[in-house]
Amino acid sequence: MPFIKDIKKYRSVATIGLEKNVGKTETMNYILKRFNTERVLAGVTSIGIDGETVDIVTATSKPEITIYEGMVFVTSEKHYCKKRFEAEILNVSEKSTALGRVVTARALGEGKVLLSGPSSSSWIKEIIDEMLEKGMDCVLVDGALSRMSVGSPIITEGIVLSTGASVSINAKEVVKKTKHVINLLKLERVDWVNRDEILRLKDGIYKIVLNGEIINKLPIRSILNFSELEENIFEQPCTLYITGVLTERFIENMIKQSFIENVEILVKDFTKIFLSPDVLNRFIRRGGKLKVLLNTELVAITVNPVSPTGYVLDWKELVEDIKQFTDVPVVNLREEGYEI
Repeated sequence: MPFIKDIKKYRSVATIGLEKNVGKTETMNYILKRFNTERVLAGVTSIGIDGETVDIVTATSKPEITIYEGMVFVTSEKHYCKKRFEAEILNVSEKSTALGRVVTARALGEGKVLLSGPSSSSWIKEIIDEMLEKGMDCVLVDGALSRMSVGSPIITEGIVLSTGASVSINAKEVVKKTKHVINLLKLERVDWVNRDEILRLKDGIYKIVLNGEIINKLPIRSILNFSELEENIFEQPCTLYITGVLTERFIENMIKQSFIENVEILVKDFTKIFLSPDVLNRFIRRGGKLKVLLNTELVAITVNPVSPTGYVLDWKELVEDIKQFTDVPVVNLREEGYEI
C-alpha cells in the first residue's frame, strides 16, 4: 500500500494532528501494525505527554499505542511501569521530565503503552539518533497538540499529517486549514552554499543579498520598528532572515511597507511560521515572498471524518477536496481496507 511504502523511505517521521481527536494516535497504531507485518524495525516515542487513555480536554476515550516485539520505545518511568507487556530496558536517562526519567526499552512481546517522552525538541533529536544507532529502520515520533516543532526538518525527515472533523464541523474550513499547512510545507527552500552559516545566526533580523553571500544584522530589536530604518536600505532586492518565529503582527507591518516587493522573508522552517491562511494570502497578494532554509517532506495525510461529539463529515468529499492541493496519499483509515 503506497501509504506505508512512502513512510519506509524515511528514517524518522513525525505524526502531527491539526487538532486533538483527528486520529493521530490511530494513525500511529496503523503504521506500527503495518511495520510489524512487513518486518520493519521501528522505534517510537512522543514529545511531551501523549497516549492518554482518556483525553483530558474532551473526556473522550483515546486509543493506546500498541508496541510489537522487537520494537524500541521511549517513555517516562511512570508510564513504563504501567505497560502491559515484557520489555528489556536499554537505557534510563540522567535527565528527568515531569513524569520522571526517560526509559528506552525493547519490547519482548506485543502490548499497549502510554507514551510520554522527552519534553524538548533537542532531546527528541538525541533520542531519535540513539534509536537509529540501535538498528531501528525508522523512528516514529507522536507529536503533541500545538507542538509542530517535532516536525522540524532538524528533528524528523518526514511528516504524516492528521486532519478531520475535530478541526471544524464545516468541511470547507477543514480543507482550508489543511491546505494552509500543506502550503507551508511546500514553501520554496533557498539553495545557498552558505546555508549552514545562516542557520547558525541567532537573536536578530538579518539583511542578506539574494545570493546569500552578504549578511548584515539590522540595527533594530524588532521588525516592528520600521520607523528606525531608512527605506533606501531596501531599494535593491534582498532577503530578511528572521531567526525567531514569524508572527501575524510582523507580516501585518510588512504589508504596510512600500518596499514589500523588494524583500523576501526567510525563516528556518515551517514550524517557525505562525500565520493564519488569510494573513499569509494577503501578504502574498501584496507581492510578499516567503521562503525557508530547510523543509520537511509531507509523507501522507490521514482524515478522521468523525468529531468527538459524533458529528460526521462526508469523508469521500473531504479526501477528494484535500487531494486537489497535494500529491501525497490522502486516506481515511476507517474506510474498508485499512484494518487497525
